[in-house]
Amino acid sequence: MIDRNTENTIAEKEVSALSRSRFFIVKLCFLAFFVVIVVRLLKIQVVESSTYKTLARKQYERSFILPATRGSIFDRNGNVIVANTMFFSFAADPKIIGDNQEHVAETFAGIFGKPRSFYLDKLRESDQNQNNKRFVWLERRVKPDIAQRVESAKLDGIVIINEPKRLYHYDELAGALLGFTNIDNKGISGIELQYDNAMKGVNGSVVMQRDGLGRVRPSADYPRSEPLNGKDLCLTIDVTYQAIVDEELKHGVEANKADGGCALILNPKTGEVLALSIYPSINPNDAGASDVAAARNRVVSDVFEPGSVFKVVTATAAYELNLVTPEMRFNAEHGKMKIPLNGNKFRLISDTHEYDMLTFQEAIEMSSNIVLAKVGKIIGGEKLFREARDFGFGMMTGIDLPGEVRGVLKKPSDHDWSGTTLQTMSYGYEIGATPLQIACAYAAVANKGILMKPFIVAKIKDADGKTIAEQKPQAIRRVMTQRTQSELISAFEGVVERGTGKEARINGVRIAGKTGTSRKYLNGHYRANNYTASFVGFFPVEDPQVVCLVMMDNPKMNGYYGGSTSGPVFRSIAERVISTSYKFSRTAIAQEPAVNGTISVPDVRMLQPTLAKKMLLNYGLNCQTFGAGTIVIKQMPEPGKKIEKGESVSLILNDESVVSSDGTIVVPDVRGMSIRRAMNRLVSDEFEIKVQGSGVVLQQIPAAGDRVRSGSSIVLVCSPRSVMQASLY
Repeated sequence: MIDRNTENTIAEKEVSALSRSRFFIVKLCFLAFFVVIVVRLLKIQVVESSTYKTLARKQYERSFILPATRGSIFDRNGNVIVANTMFFSFAADPKIIGDNQEHVAETFAGIFGKPRSFYLDKLRESDQNQNNKRFVWLERRVKPDIAQRVESAKLDGIVIINEPKRLYHYDELAGALLGFTNIDNKGISGIELQYDNAMKGVNGSVVMQRDGLGRVRPSADYPRSEPLNGKDLCLTIDVTYQAIVDEELKHGVEANKADGGCALILNPKTGEVLALSIYPSINPNDAGASDVAAARNRVVSDVFEPGSVFKVVTATAAYELNLVTPEMRFNAEHGKMKIPLNGNKFRLISDTHEYDMLTFQEAIEMSSNIVLAKVGKIIGGEKLFREARDFGFGMMTGIDLPGEVRGVLKKPSDHDWSGTTLQTMSYGYEIGATPLQIACAYAAVANKGILMKPFIVAKIKDADGKTIAEQKPQAIRRVMTQRTQSELISAFEGVVERGTGKEARINGVRIAGKTGTSRKYLNGHYRANNYTASFVGFFPVEDPQVVCLVMMDNPKMNGYYGGSTSGPVFRSIAERVISTSYKFSRTAIAQEPAVNGTISVPDVRMLQPTLAKKMLLNYGLNCQTFGAGTIVIKQMPEPGKKIEKGESVSLILNDESVVSSDGTIVVPDVRGMSIRRAMNRLVSDEFEIKVQGSGVVLQQIPAAGDRVRSGSSIVLVCSPRSVMQASLY
């Protein structure tokens, strides 16, 4: 029998063993727990360390884009046309804003005039969007004065970013040609689209850190990638020519009540585009306010049946193949000729006037469709087609602009070449051409028969002003002999002197050109009372420097013929171009960077006063105008002269200082002007000036309105400023 003590000992041993067993289990549990923790830590700190480091950085770091500055655009003389200005954009971090979303939305709504819900929706949508929850745009491209109001509100969680904005210095000037950019400074149309890759540059970046108060600051511990600014473009465009063409085309479209129009000027010897205009136009500074169609460059993208301006191809083929001579006579059928078709059907070809017999040159001068149709029959389909191809019809010119089309040129073997296609093509129907193709064809005539490739960008320069790419004039092919060229010029000069283009004539200047009128083909039918009217010409004939084409879309006033609608617009453009030129080709005034505060005075002659003032302001110059005309006809100092920034340029408008045939000039009225201003005005007409007294001009001898010879002496009788009424100043 076991005593009680033994039993107690056994029980104690059993309890001890159980305790040790339980303790061992507990230790195993703790060991397993620590193993799990260690494994988890290893996974976090070693295996998945990069993931968690990224998550941690997102709590206090943010990478921001440093936008590159888009390249500027200059004209051929160095005048800046397109540049950039710095605006401010505002983004929000909804996590830092937290419960202050209502306050932020209220503040922005008060500054920008938009509904409070507009900003609340952005902030709340960002909260729900996990991909963009730490960044949302609230306003883009804000002017500095408005941005200052946002900054003064000192809102937590708002990030301010400097962003360059495109600035088109002359608003609608060359709007369709230049194109425009979107809010992210990406080219959308025109030159901005064509050269987007060169001009946009490469964005940089910077890492910002948030401090304990949520303020965003740049971090010196992280690399900063500086933006690489875009390249600059130097165009072949001349700002003065462009302004002239824009203004005269607008006046012409309005005077003829046309649906629209286009015009361009080429240098026939090089292929450089000196001006290209579309009306209605677009203001790239406010592209959203214009019709999208206005941004289309119709000079390269629209196809039309050219009508009689295409007769240059038929005449060239006839002369080159020695099939006709200028003196060869043709029966013009008294203005009506029937071409038999199948059965009893026929096609009627008609002329504007009922001519009897015409020489071939007279047929070109009077634009006889009947005679040209007969000559086309003599030439034959294959040869006429080849001549049209040589001129570049049916193919793209290769100009560096987006949206160019090749036009329509049917081959004689095509199934849609009808029994009358040869005759109608001979005078410009059943063929589709762009305005640029027509202008290039006449440029070939002006350039001794050599067709040049047109181009718009002369040079591409880097940020340091170094030329990295340059386009040179490129001859495509010879399309005629010089003998044929001479015969064509004689005929086209006759068009202006005696024929359908007399409205384009300018006394003292030899101009060669051709009119064109074609009925528009819409929805499978030729529309009555819907025409395209054109005039294309070049001058001076003895040494052609300028080719100009003007085209009116459906003119409804002054008739619908090219001679009576587009011809006068051509003449107005030519007169102003000649007035700005030496031997009809503008002498370039290179605009050099300011050195020690001095700058070359730009040439603003023949511009409207508002545009002239803008150009001078771009160079840091002031101006004063004399007269109430619409065109600047003289400036003082002369173009190219070096003057100090901030100085004033005197602009003489076209209602004063008209020199008569006897060489005399009207004395301008300078009474009430300060001595300095009066002298600026009189010196521009090369008067000798004598001053009596001081202050402002009280009297002038000779009197205002008298006619004297330029260089005559003018006496200014002046009086102290206090004597004169304030209104005189």
